[in-house]
Amino acid sequence: QVQLVESGGGLVQPGWSLRLSCAASGSIFNIGDMGWYRQAPGKERELVATITSGGGPNYADSMKGRFTISRDNAKNTVYLQMSSLKPEDTAVYYCNAAIKVRLFATMATYWGKGTLVTVSS
Repeated sequence: QVQLVESGGGLVQPGWSLRLSCAASGSIFNIGDMGWYRQAPGKERELVATITSGGGPNYADSMKGRFTISRDNAKNTVYLQMSSLKPEDTAVYYCNAAIKVRLFATMATYWGKGTLVTVSS
């Protein structure tokens, strides 16, 4: 069984920074791309950023500049550093990962349950 658990969300004021973490655990043979998505109230889930196993980042155009994705392969963890936060960044942030649970298994996508980020004064 594979689990992704996000942490680091909370209530912050506009202009503040926040770092989210997402740790994968369980029966893991290999992790491919990892990513962050977010879903604001009343809106569809949208891509924030993804990162390859080699550390190559990819950002949604609207997320470039204030968000930085990184990962620690030794810890099976992906991070999202967010800066200059705005009220419109308020959302539930989800991580996902492409994971192979054994050598000859196919990659499957797993999702965390999300962590709420609220940006408000």
